[in-house]
Amino acid sequence: MRNMSSMEQTRAKEYVNSFVVNVYHWMTIGLAITGLVAYAVMTNEVFQQIIFGSRFVFFGLIIAELGFVFYLSARIAKISAGAATTLFLVYAALNGTTLSAVLMLYTGASIVSTFAVCAATFGVCSVYGMVTRRDLTSIGNFMMMGLVGIIIASVVNIFLKNSGMEMIISYIGVLVFVGLTAYDAQKIKYMALSQPADLDSGTLRKGAILGALSLYLDFINMFLFLLRILGDRD
Repeated sequence: MRNMSSMEQTRAKEYVNSFVVNVYHWMTIGLAITGLVAYAVMTNEVFQQIIFGSRFVFFGLIIAELGFVFYLSARIAKISAGAATTLFLVYAALNGTTLSAVLMLYTGASIVSTFAVCAATFGVCSVYGMVTRRDLTSIGNFMMMGLVGIIIASVVNIFLKNSGMEMIISYIGVLVFVGLTAYDAQKIKYMALSQPADLDSGTLRKGAILGALSLYLDFINMFLFLLRILGDRD
């Protein structure tokens, strides 16, 4: 009995590790696509003219991004694994297109250094979320409320245009996504632990894509807030 129990625990651990690796694998692919598309737009005047030359096109892309996120999150259980993967990758490309507008404001060196800081911070938070025995649900809920506050404050500051308030929002934003990264990492681990071992590969892929989307959003938003703090403008 002890040997059977030990074997089952080993298999469960291997299953969780495999699922988590798959989640981070897709998150990394999404970030790579975003980075490549952003770089392509930043270095091509034709792309810039098409995207930024018309408010209709630019804001249409932003609306499309939001639509992809909401649709993927709400319909993940009803669409195929292939469709979920395609939607995630298309969203990552769209995000790279609009993100280039922000990146063009900063020097290349500061973008690279900020990305390195963000990657290190994200990695530490992810590991903490995976290994801690503390339930981070309450922290996650608190950080979600903080996120709502940041959105409201950011909208208000569009009209106030207060640089001091923008910096405060940025620092709070980093803290919020530090907490959300740890929370989402733990949620992904629990997701893997709660799944039956006989799930088909398509359902597992969809779960990995949904987890990758959460972590992708955490990383991108943490990076943008850090860029406001650490980035050097051209």
